[in-house]
Amino acid sequence: MKRVAVLTSGGDAPGMNAAVRAVVRKGIYHGLTVLGIKRGFQGLINNEVGTMDLGSVADIVHRGGTTLFTARSPEFLTAEGQAKAVETLQENNIQGLIVIGGDGSFRGAQVLQNAGIHTVGVPASIDNDLPCTDFCIGFDTAVSTVIDAVNKLRDTATSHERTYLIEVMGRDTGHIALQAGLAGGAESIIVPEAPFDLTEVCNRLMRGVERGKLHSIILVAEGAGSALHLGDEIKRLVDMEVRVIILGHLQRGGTPTAFDRVLASRLGGKAVDFLLEGNSGTMAAYWKGEVQGVPYGNVFSNRKEFQWDDFKLATILAI
Repeated sequence: MKRVAVLTSGGDAPGMNAAVRAVVRKGIYHGLTVLGIKRGFQGLINNEVGTMDLGSVADIVHRGGTTLFTARSPEFLTAEGQAKAVETLQENNIQGLIVIGGDGSFRGAQVLQNAGIHTVGVPASIDNDLPCTDFCIGFDTAVSTVIDAVNKLRDTATSHERTYLIEVMGRDTGHIALQAGLAGGAESIIVPEAPFDLTEVCNRLMRGVERGKLHSIILVAEGAGSALHLGDEIKRLVDMEVRVIILGHLQRGGTPTAFDRVLASRLGGKAVDFLLEGNSGTMAAYWKGEVQGVPYGNVFSNRKEFQWDDFKLATILAI
């Protein structure tokens, strides 16, 4: 293997740049020519391919987002689009491709793998929703961003003796809400994985008021329901001032934490090793402190396990 490429796809995640940097510099260290593909699979279709050198990834390890850009590509879902992508790889004599992204990105990588291109996936998702890996790049930073917001909101919540309902990302999973809620001392955590009783949420708020609590924080993952609707329902059930904050894409941005930078560097570097070893068709997974290869099939056939022990603990600590 002489020429490999790297792309970022799907939603951006803090730490993607650190992973790109690791791929480029580890590849060059091993004597490979490394190419960067801009705008994900759409850029692959459009042949947005360029050679990367040591300087092209200088001063990016601390930057959020992705310098390779990312884009959704409905065209890649078609047979014609996939054929164009393969043609681009062949024209540029790319023998191996590293795809940094989430589940949808890895399914695209599998398509190319089936077409004869050696691919390795690097998990990057602020939702941390990929199975077979303890952490995805960007999750730790997203949780830290939510915690920073909670800390700031507590100040004004106490001053005005208000309840704040904070909606965080998590369309299908509540991992951000859970970890941020546990770390931030939220009174209630509402996630898609667990049914919730709004009456009990309100009862918990009232118990806090009765013991002299000046404010309350409720975290809700977007997939569990609209924070605006839940806020209206809480105000209807109890005589309490409730303010709703939707953090939205704020959680995607910002400087990656040290943990995410190290994780991204390890995963990106190991992805190059996997290609050189012939261990393609796999995701570079962080499992119990070690990086190992997991076949795409295992990733697609499993579901990320929800941390029920942490959820129970957060509920207990919020009494």
